[in-house]
Amino acid sequence: MSIITTDLVSLDSLSAQQPREVIQALAQLIADAGRTQDPDALAEDAWAREQTSSTGMPGGLAIPHCRTSAVTEATLGFARLAGPVDFGAKDGPADLVFFIAAPEGADKAHLAILSALAQSLMKKDFTESLRRAGSAQQVVDLVSAAVAPAEPTAANQPAEPESQTGQDAHTRAGTSGHQDAPDDGGNAGDAGSAVRKLVAVTACPTGIAHTYMAADALAQAAQERGVALQVETQGSAGSTPLSPAAIAEAEAVIFAVDVDVREKHRFAGKPVVAVRVKRGIDEPGTLIDQALAAASDPAAPLVSADEGPGEGGQAEEGESFGRKTQRVLMTGVSYMIPFVAAGGLLIALGFLLGGYNITDVADDIAYGNTLWNLPTTADLPADFHGWGALGAYLGAVFFTIGGAAMGFLVPALAGYIAFGMADRPGIAPGFTAGAVALSMDAGFIGGIVGGVLAGAVAYWLRRLDVPRWLAGLMPVVIIPLLGTIVAAGLMMLVLGGPIAQLTAALEGWLAGMTGSAAVVLGIVLGLMMCFDLGGPVNKVAYSFAVAGVSAAVAADNTGPLMIMATVMAAGMVPPLGLALATFLDRSLFTVAERENGKTAVLLGAAFISEGAIPFAAADPLRVLPASMLGGAVTGALSMAFGVTSYAPHGGVFVGFAIDNFGLFLLAVIAGSAVTALSVIALKRWARKTPRPGRAAPAETVAAA
Repeated sequence: MSIITTDLVSLDSLSAQQPREVIQALAQLIADAGRTQDPDALAEDAWAREQTSSTGMPGGLAIPHCRTSAVTEATLGFARLAGPVDFGAKDGPADLVFFIAAPEGADKAHLAILSALAQSLMKKDFTESLRRAGSAQQVVDLVSAAVAPAEPTAANQPAEPESQTGQDAHTRAGTSGHQDAPDDGGNAGDAGSAVRKLVAVTACPTGIAHTYMAADALAQAAQERGVALQVETQGSAGSTPLSPAAIAEAEAVIFAVDVDVREKHRFAGKPVVAVRVKRGIDEPGTLIDQALAAASDPAAPLVSADEGPGEGGQAEEGESFGRKTQRVLMTGVSYMIPFVAAGGLLIALGFLLGGYNITDVADDIAYGNTLWNLPTTADLPADFHGWGALGAYLGAVFFTIGGAAMGFLVPALAGYIAFGMADRPGIAPGFTAGAVALSMDAGFIGGIVGGVLAGAVAYWLRRLDVPRWLAGLMPVVIIPLLGTIVAAGLMMLVLGGPIAQLTAALEGWLAGMTGSAAVVLGIVLGLMMCFDLGGPVNKVAYSFAVAGVSAAVAADNTGPLMIMATVMAAGMVPPLGLALATFLDRSLFTVAERENGKTAVLLGAAFISEGAIPFAAADPLRVLPASMLGGAVTGALSMAFGVTSYAPHGGVFVGFAIDNFGLFLLAVIAGSAVTALSVIALKRWARKTPRPGRAAPAETVAAA
């Protein structure tokens, strides 16, 4: 089946005011051509992608696109609009719109064709031919000719599409591709050593259009400047890596990406310009110039030599202070959570097997016995209620190991906050500062402060211009030593005491909280857990809860355990509530959303709030308020019921670790019902008509 037919072309008849109207009209065009049974789902998937990054391109183009289950064949819809519509390009609105729809399981053949089209869109003669086309058949012929070279390669050599888009196209543009280096090598030889060399990586979340358009734009800009550029396109069609020789010869590297660069450590030590992929399309010449300048600037940022495969790296150029703060804190929390999950669940299993008073005998039993020398009944307290001698022993072992794992919570938080700021050299100072905070009872707050201190010191030390003979010692000796002395020293001598007092006051307040005060806190925690579905606000509430679990168990303090139960219950509400809504009124949701609803049941039951993200991405102004309302109801009920949880994660699957489990379920069910009914009501009656002149509907503005 051809990727485009005359039925998929609209010439000068589509009139719209807003990008979403154009996308909806093209989705209906695709449906009329028999390429989809669900144009609403197709339009919603493309609109969700549009909200992550606008698809307006220089030269009056727009390329809304998505990977979606609403189509089974790669499909291309085209509209030459009756009047231009603003898709967010810097140089003005678009009059040519390509709607690219790739199926979820698109093979490399289809993706190579789409990437070839994306490259053609960067050529002015191609777009001008589209503007002059007198019939739909002429458009089909132009597009077919543009993508035809990709079809034999895609069909017969599945590993090569990326080479087509990431290398051969750049060679044709006068820059060097990795497999065509001999051709460019000849050109470079003519110019002698004056030819400057760069490498680049382009990547976008969908990996269909922006990835390849940015690559071609950079290639054209490099050609204009006489620069030899090799580009690695990490797109959906696969990725052919740059050769080690090309990277070694390059003076600098450009990362034009919206996702993590794969195996970024290959570029260690290279001056780097890191930007969003859209800038690679909009400002390729500027990026080439910046990379050339960075190659000659001793103070230019470098790709970290300590960065391993798959690890985070350079921040986006021009990253705001707030975004940077969010990024490093989320790094710390994300690495901390495995310690919390493992430790908390082991503690819960300890209570399950060893009884509620396992805390009284855990150390004696765990360290004084083995499987070959189990404790006897005489070794146990008279009121012990475990599963016999074996249950007591295993419960004590699990409880002890879980407590040890939870002991890493604050050091891990601090260590990986420092890692987020300064990469690997920050880990040792951060862990040590966090351990000092833990030893001084400064808790979760102390861990954050210690991690930020350690990261700031390590980052500053990394930026120092030191002699070559000393540079090798900096990341493994000098930075860990000085960073630890400064960060841990400040925690111990200056900051630890006041933070410990603050933490003690906070714990005392929580311990004494009853009645209406507890309900108010439950509402606040419920709102936070549902505000951004696994984002920074959600993680703050979750981290606040888990920080007190271990200490609460040892001190027999139920306040933090109530908070843990409340946070877990509220976090289950968004996916469960939205799943329920898809069952109650299917007509309000797309096919894709109805399928997501089935998955969300399991995710919600397991306390994975992110299961609601597909719904929120498509309709944030209705989904998020409804989720927060349900979360607030659940939070209030959980605190009012006095439900406690010894487990920090797991949802209904750790029911054995939740006291008053029936009331816990009641609170979750009530909140989920409120969310479901609220989102149904909002989708039925809360509809906004876009005001004339607006660039996007109100919900787009909120999502941005």
